Amino acid sequence: MKNLYLLFLTIFSLTSIGCSDGLNHHFDDTPPSEPQNIYLINGDNRVDLAWDRNRESDLAGYNIYFSDRYDGRYEIIGSSRNEFYTDFDAVNGVKTYYAITAYDFDGNESELSRDVIYATPRPEGFGESIFDYRRFPNNSGYYFKGFEVRPYDDNLSDFFFENFEGTFYLNVWDDSDIIDMGRTSDIYDIPYAPTSGWSETKDVIARVGNTYVIWTWDNHYAKIRVSSITRDRIVFDWAYQTVDGVRQLKPSVKNPSERKMDKSRLRIGRTSE
Repeated sequence: MKNLYLLFLTIFSLTSIGCSDGLNHHFDDTPPSEPQNIYLINGDNRVDLAWDRNRESDLAGYNIYFSDRYDGRYEIIGSSRNEFYTDFDAVNGVKTYYAITAYDFDGNESELSRDVIYATPRPEGFGESIFDYRRFPNNSGYYFKGFEVRPYDDNLSDFFFENFEGTFYLNVWDDSDIIDMGRTSDIYDIPYAPTSGWSETKDVIARVGNTYVIWTWDNHYAKIRVSSITRDRIVFDWAYQTVDGVRQLKPSVKNPSERKMDKSRLRIGRTSE
């Protein structure tokens, strides 16, 4: 069980929510039920939380708590009258557990929500571009950890773009993985990296509106969503988990100088499939 560390609400905070509601009910000492179905969106130095609305007629609001572990000591970070809250103090790379309580107009507060909810915020970017590696080799690869465009055959590049006779590809090297997660509405639609289904050929066809997850050579995962493609370049949004091995584990980690660049598998001179 979580160890509840509650900071009691003041009389002022209760009355400021709605004096008229406080006059229309009799005092009771029964707390609301704990909130359920907590959902979060992991962002860039922020975490957005939402949950199901409590149905008690004397519900006044919710308190949001955080801890560095699920069964640890929880401290309050804010309150909300609605079923959502944004933690703008979340820090990229720091894993944080969240819990929600509900309280009524008499100051009764529920137990902490029981859902196991945590996030490790990560950086993200929008509108990044890389170019076809044949025509623009020095601007065709992307390195997530450095947030920068690099040559496709640079030891640090995590993936690169290719236009092969009018078919567009996203490529990774042999010590990395990539998977097409299908069409999405934005970069937030894919919350976790998969555990299987990676491309055996180390490439995928690039399509506008699709999101792709990349398992990098140094045991991190990233995702990109393609927003546009032209003959020479691809534009994408991205998010990159800075913490080594979070959510997914990679069997081996290599130094950049040890990476295998098997250029023989590229489509130079090949016929279209």
